[in-house]
Amino acid sequence: MEQIKDTVKQIFTKYLKEHTLRKTSERFAILERIYSIEGHFDIESLYSFMKENHYRVSRATLYNNINLLLDCKLVTKLQFGNNAQFEKAYNTNIHNHFICTDCGKVKEFSDVNIKRAIQSKKIKNFNVSHYSLYVYGVCNKCKKKM
Repeated sequence: MEQIKDTVKQIFTKYLKEHTLRKTSERFAILERIYSIEGHFDIESLYSFMKENHYRVSRATLYNNINLLLDCKLVTKLQFGNNAQFEKAYNTNIHNHFICTDCGKVKEFSDVNIKRAIQSKKIKNFNVSHYSLYVYGVCNKCKKKM
């Protein structure tokens, strides 16, 4: 895990240098936190963590830095209905998402058959680099409530 964090720090440093942006401690603290999170996160949870741990960052700073991390492909944005979430993008396995339309819970899953089907699909003038599949329905917990 530390090797991955070092690598993403190098990638981000290079990106900042190429775009003549400042290398601030806040930017690297945000990157460190993101690469310590397992699964998805949103701006509010990231903001709460940073504030609780005495980092002086505003929501605007988080949004601006998330946009930089999206641009340099270290973070991926996921849109589940009205809820934007993010996840690490470097050195991650391709996975799909089950989304409960009642409670909003998101569960990741991988399926070798889906992966094979997509990889075997030949599309003229198009090379697949990655994909994401969202499957909407009702989770068992919400189904029991009904």
